[in-house]
Amino acid sequence: MKKPHVFLDSSALIAGVISETGAAHALLELAEEEYIDITISEFVVIESERSIAIKSPQNIPHLRSAIVQSLLNIIRDPSPKEIRDNLYLISDPNDVPILLSAIKAKVDFLATHNRKHFLDDPKVAENSGLQIGTPGDALAWVRDNLESK
Repeated sequence: MKKPHVFLDSSALIAGVISETGAAHALLELAEEEYIDITISEFVVIESERSIAIKSPQNIPHLRSAIVQSLLNIIRDPSPKEIRDNLYLISDPNDVPILLSAIKAKVDFLATHNRKHFLDDPKVAENSGLQIGTPGDALAWVRDNLESK
């Protein structure tokens, strides 16, 4: 049986590290227990470290620990040419690497808190062929898929 496979962007990864009660944290725990697979990209790691260093530096060790303990797959970022060729996928060019990484990883679901560029624009899911939602949406989807197996 194929495990549910989720991609976390930096907003979802940071939420999972900082809040022990949220859906993003529950996803990390499910990955740690090997019920699901989670993939992130090199860009997500860098962006998460940079953001946490500014907002909550005491949580940098927790971020690094979560990446290891939750057995997160880290994939290479898309090339500049791949990014240029796929600018049509999403309105913000800065989010193209995230979307392409999720597509390349062949995930089932992309979890994000980015309303403006991902969640409130249905064209992004349509263009990418991905299910996109909040970590709470992803967690509900994972639970449905685990219960049906």
